Amino acid sequence: MISDLISRASAGILALGGLVLLFVPDVILPRLIPGYPSSGFWFAQLLAAAWLALACLNWFNRTALLGGIYSRPVVVSNAVCYFVGATALLKAATRQHLPGTFWFLVAPAALFALVYGWLLFRGPFERDVAVYSRSQQGSP
Repeated sequence: MISDLISRASAGILALGGLVLLFVPDVILPRLIPGYPSSGFWFAQLLAAAWLALACLNWFNRTALLGGIYSRPVVVSNAVCYFVGATALLKAATRQHLPGTFWFLVAPAALFALVYGWLLFRGPFERDVAVYSRSQQGSP
């Protein structure tokens, strides 16, 4: 299913980012944000907790239909997370001189913001509905 691939990819990216910010914020943040105070690493770990929670939500709902009224809480949560994240990252990228690697954060956030925003306002993929219907017919 297409929604399965979207959920898995989102869960993987969020889990990777969350684990990095949880365990090595002192290495990552000074490289991304020059002059970041060492007393603020706790904030990155707080963000890591949110990303890891959303990654778990995506992983546990990876076989669910996404789009329209289906799995709306999952779609809305992801759409908000990625849209706000992409907006904040784009704003920072255009106003400050940041390293080129910063765009590796902007690209996935913007892509997933578009994907989940699109899923929010349309129904699930037709192929996913067909696969889901066949799997439900075989269930007792």
